[in-house]
Order: sequence, then structure tokens, then C-alpha cells
Amino acid sequence: MSRDASELARRLARETEAVCRHYLSNGKRAGRYWLVGDVHNTPGRSLFVRLQDSPRGPAGKWTDAATGGHGDLLDIIRESLALRDFRDVAEEARRFLKLPRSEQQPAPRPIPSVVAPGSQQAASRLFAISSPIDGTIAEAYLHRRGITRIHHGGSLRFHPRCYYRPDDHLPTETWPAMIARVTDLDGQVTGVHRTWLDPDGFDRVRLGKAPIDTPRRAMGDLLGNAVRFGVVDDVLAAGEGIETMLSLRYVLPSMPMAAALSANHLSAMLLPSGLRRLYIARDADAAGDAVQAILTQRAADAGIEAIALSPRLGDFNEDLHVFGLDSLRAALRLQLVPEDVVRFLHSSTVVAE
Repeated sequence: MSRDASELARRLARETEAVCRHYLSNGKRAGRYWLVGDVHNTPGRSLFVRLQDSPRGPAGKWTDAATGGHGDLLDIIRESLALRDFRDVAEEARRFLKLPRSEQQPAPRPIPSVVAPGSQQAASRLFAISSPIDGTIAEAYLHRRGITRIHHGGSLRFHPRCYYRPDDHLPTETWPAMIARVTDLDGQVTGVHRTWLDPDGFDRVRLGKAPIDTPRRAMGDLLGNAVRFGVVDDVLAAGEGIETMLSLRYVLPSMPMAAALSANHLSAMLLPSGLRRLYIARDADAAGDAVQAILTQRAADAGIEAIALSPRLGDFNEDLHVFGLDSLRAALRLQLVPEDVVRFLHSSTVVAE
């Protein structure tokens, strides 16, 4: 870190709580920490900022329990405002601290303004410039699919005008989209998944998705990675679709989950170290049968117990939408290991969004 950046970080650290209240306004103080969903100011409690110097570290340092990310208050300013040039971050910090502008500020290696379409960098940029889903049609879309409590842990965002190109010969369109963050086992963003949505209402055939040929697309590095909901300890549930796993999270909000986005990617998903039990949320089709067999064998080779979770219909979102929350809870009670019923299912009635 340059001398100028270090000095700015130190000065910001003296005003840590004020910085948090300004840039992470959706959070709140809890003892010696400021708690919020993530660096993008999403409501939640995954990210904690140390408000005072302590033996654990200096004030102003933060850690995101959901992603493993960490940094200082300059990072908070950069990510919360989606700034990419350090000059802009430093000037914003100076504005907050009411310091004079620096004409001698050293410029770090610039981040290109144009990145390769479909790259990890493009995916990371899209997620950074998107907004929380609260109050958007992305939230309405999930509600209409029966997921009225969305325990996504900061992995979902919304973009009101996300680019969509039907093919190489047609012009680019823009549609509102739900943006899902794809990460590796270390919590680094490797890609995003886009679900383009219909801004004019809910169509029963399209289920709220935009009237385009391919309303779902992913970009970046997907192999082995996933959209992750919660921090993995020793138990994980993994499946294909985002809506499928969010339906399970509705019933089991404290169980860590991962959506691999397709059957092929689910069978190749990397398994975290320390995992003791893997629930495979299979889709009820031939691909789901194949994934279950492959992933069960991979888990067994790694010394992990694998247990299949099977829906009554095509997938768990269809079960939730058709049969309702209580029915899905009752079905899962019969499929979970008894200790996980106590650990995860019983708490689902009291865990708030």
C-alpha cells in the first residue's frame, strides 16, 4: 500500500463508526463491531467491521464471513460506491475526511475500462455495479416463485438494464436482471449468472422471466465453482438451480448451500475441505440421476457422507410453489439425518430474514 493510501486508511480508522454509518448505512452496531450483509451495503450480518483497536486487530479492518473477504475502510469506500480507479477512492476518502485534494497522489496500475466480454473481470464488474435486490422486480420474481424469505447472504443483486444480445447478428438489448455471484472455495468471484426478467408483470408460462430466447445465461469461470448461500462448516447442500436452492434455504435458512447452475457443473463442483456430509438436491430427471451417482462417488472417495434429497415433482422450487412451505418442510424432515433435523430444520421457524 502506498504512503498516501496508508495515511488515508489510518485517518479513516479513527472515524470507523462514522465511515460505517455513511457507506454501510444498511448495517448496525453490535458491541465493538459494525454488522452488515457485505461491502456493497446489502442488509444482513455476514460482514463485520472492527470499530476499536483490539488484540484481534486494528479498528477499520473488516471480514466477510460469507466470502472470506477482508480489507480496510478504503476497500469499503471502493466497493460500496463501485469505484474502480484508486484516484476516485482516495478523493472520496478525502472528501469524507474534509482533507484538501492531493495533486501528487500516486496512481496505481489502472484497471482497464474495457474488459473482455464473458471474462471473470467482466463478471466481477457486473456484480459490483449491481444493486441489492430489496424492493426490486428480482425480489418480486422470487416471491412469485414461492420464495418469500430470500436467505441469499449477499449472493444476489439486481441490475435494471443488463445487456442481452440474442446472437452475433442482432443488436444488443437491455432487460432488468437478477445477478447471482459465482465464487470459488476461497470466496473469490469467478463469474455471474444472469436471469433476465419481465419488467411488465408476471407471465405464468415464463414465470416472470423476460420474453427472450435464453433468459438465463452465465459468464466467467464456472467449472468447480457455484453460487453460494452461507458459509460452509461440515454440512452442505448442493444442487443445480438458484431457485431450487433458495427454496431449500427458505426451509433450512442456516444450512449452507450451493447452486452449481447445471447438472454437468454440479457433478464437477469442488467439495470444501472439512466437509462431513453432503446433501445432493437432485432434480427428478435422468440428468439428476447421473449427477447423484457421480457426486456420491466423488464424496465417498473424499470420505464424505452423501445423501440425496429428492423432490416430489421436478425440483424443490416446484414442490414449494405447488405444495407450499409446510409440505416441503415435512418432506425434508423425512430425508434429513436426525441430528440435522434438530440442527437446521427446527431453527427455520425462528430465523428471521
